[in-house]
Amino acid sequence: MKIAVVGAGAMGSVYAGLLGSAGHEVWAVDPWREHVEAIGSGGLRVTGRAEFVAAVHARTDAADLPACTLGIVATKAQHTGDAVRAARSVLADAGVVSLQNGVGNEEVIAEVLPRVMRGTIVPAGAVIAPGTVRYDAPGDSWIGPFEPSPARPDEIALLARLLTEGGLVTHAVPDARGPQWTKVVFNAATSALAALTGLTVGQVCTDAGLRHEVDRLIAEARAVCAAAGIALTRDPAEAVEEAIREAFGHKPSMLQDVLARRPTEIGVLNGGIAAEGRRVGVATPAHDAMVALVRGLERSWDGVPPAG
Repeated sequence: MKIAVVGAGAMGSVYAGLLGSAGHEVWAVDPWREHVEAIGSGGLRVTGRAEFVAAVHARTDAADLPACTLGIVATKAQHTGDAVRAARSVLADAGVVSLQNGVGNEEVIAEVLPRVMRGTIVPAGAVIAPGTVRYDAPGDSWIGPFEPSPARPDEIALLARLLTEGGLVTHAVPDARGPQWTKVVFNAATSALAALTGLTVGQVCTDAGLRHEVDRLIAEARAVCAAAGIALTRDPAEAVEEAIREAFGHKPSMLQDVLARRPTEIGVLNGGIAAEGRRVGVATPAHDAMVALVRGLERSWDGVPPAG
């Protein structure tokens, strides 16, 4: 079984490592040459919640990958189109899932590839050195068909089984919009505030003033989902309490991007909720404010090197 992982950042590396450790032939592609070379010379090292080194084939050019049966797209949202187009021949006959943040990535993938899955994940991690990823927080994943351009049911079931066997409990579901939006609501309520303050998820959620903003962002997003007919699979407030217990010190990817002076995914998180709000006629002033603040922060970096 050949599985392609497009984007070997934090979660792409975690998924590639766990699939590789389960004995599958995993091919990862990522432009970070030092990371790819380290994986090639010493394997992909996973630390944190699991400790092992997995054999993973890593390349910087998708043209060097063989045709694969299944594909996982784990790039930043802003890189989805270019990355998938580069891997078109690799994934032309594959069932492909987006395990990315936010909403709208599946639409971009479906412009290039014929069989697409919606996906959402709870696990968290961070690349801490070339060739090494820290697996910070466990959790389940959900995958299902992307309605306008669906993968086959057998492909969805197969990928869910392989991920589960690798240690990432994954549920194949007929409609993955509920799980996807449940995560988007939680991420949008916490990530931008963490990025703006430099605080971890747990610190944001236990600060009285910031928790008020978290709750306000959740309330707006729930109103959008209700108007759009999207049934959340879990109360986002419960997810906040679990994050305090299970991932208090976790720095979400948006905070990691800010610390590295990289463009964030604010457009598919708070921006995605705001866009859906406009579509269904629900005002989202708190999410609009997060987008404006993070975009302003990004603009302030012009000519400023990353801290450290």
